[in-house]
Amino acid sequence: MNSKTLTSGQIAIMAVSAGVCVANIYYNQPILPHMARTFQATENEVGRVAVLAQAGYGVGLFFLTPLGDKINRKRLMLFLQILLVIALGCMALASSLLLVNIMSFFIGLFAVSVQIIVPMAASLAKENRGRVVGIIFTGILVGVLFARVFSGFIAEWFGWRYVYGISAGMVGVVALALQLSLPNVASAFTGSYGQLLSSTLAQVRRFPLLRNTALLGAMVFGTFCSFWTTLTFHLSGPPFQYQTGTIGLFGLLAIGAALLAPVFGKQADKGNAKQIRLFMAFLLIFSVLIVKVFPLSATAFILTVLLLDLGAQSIQVTNTALIYTLDSTAHSRINTVYMTSYFIGGAIGTFVGIQCWAWGGWTLVTWQLLLWSSLAMLVLLLGSRLKTADA
Repeated sequence: MNSKTLTSGQIAIMAVSAGVCVANIYYNQPILPHMARTFQATENEVGRVAVLAQAGYGVGLFFLTPLGDKINRKRLMLFLQILLVIALGCMALASSLLLVNIMSFFIGLFAVSVQIIVPMAASLAKENRGRVVGIIFTGILVGVLFARVFSGFIAEWFGWRYVYGISAGMVGVVALALQLSLPNVASAFTGSYGQLLSSTLAQVRRFPLLRNTALLGAMVFGTFCSFWTTLTFHLSGPPFQYQTGTIGLFGLLAIGAALLAPVFGKQADKGNAKQIRLFMAFLLIFSVLIVKVFPLSATAFILTVLLLDLGAQSIQVTNTALIYTLDSTAHSRINTVYMTSYFIGGAIGTFVGIQCWAWGGWTLVTWQLLLWSSLAMLVLLLGSRLKTADA
């Protein structure tokens, strides 16, 4: 197959579908205070909802997405999306915080259908893979960022339960669109499920590039998730006292950065990945310093949202384009290694951020954000040296 296998319409449907599915992991972040009031829980207790959603996604990445190399990807996507609709419905009707936590985990688990879409797009687009993956990833990024805006406004006007009820309907629509528009893709792996998982782990040993990008992705996404989760608590308290809908508007600011994703995909196709990642890692550190020095300035937070998201998303797009230059018959397994590491980093970042907020407020949060972003720069620099040594 070549890049002509995917039409512009199919690429658009895949991008929208990816955004709609992945958004479900992030709906909870702006509405955590609403959930806390509903169940009379503390910020620390309700913060587990966000952690469990990302943990579920990480589990699904490792145990479910490798199946994209073994079975029909269209069927796998449909199965996962049907289960996601059921989990979203249960979340909307949950009567206790325990049930919310359980459903949050399953929503994350079944939202991994987005990680079947990405390698499928990469396998169908060989000539302009970076550009196509960049477009799909733009859909993912817009979904991640718009999720906060959407959930914030819906929760403020109708209640947080409506967020999940409406999302269930949207997932059902995109599931149908994918089934009607995409071709069937033959799977290449013929072994057992156990052999498939073993082969997934083997990809780590095979590719130094995969090891480096996976660790870098974990550090970057840890920074990203820790910032956005604690931002809700910081902006809802003094001196800002912002309502949920207002906090959600910060997500709109970051969508501009997401729309630049295809640009970085094209640059990765041209061999400029190293320069892009170094500059954006520096931008990540700089963005955190802004809100550390000016923690009570709304302007500082606006600037940080723009720069931090630009840095994090461009590194992610470039990393993704790089790993898809590896073995095309193992795209789902390679993607599994990278994205599992990526979302484990996000889950740890969310957990650490919540604990730092509880222990030391915004001051401690910004110190750990600097640690995450500095480790990302260190991993990137060490990876460059290792690559030279291997060569």
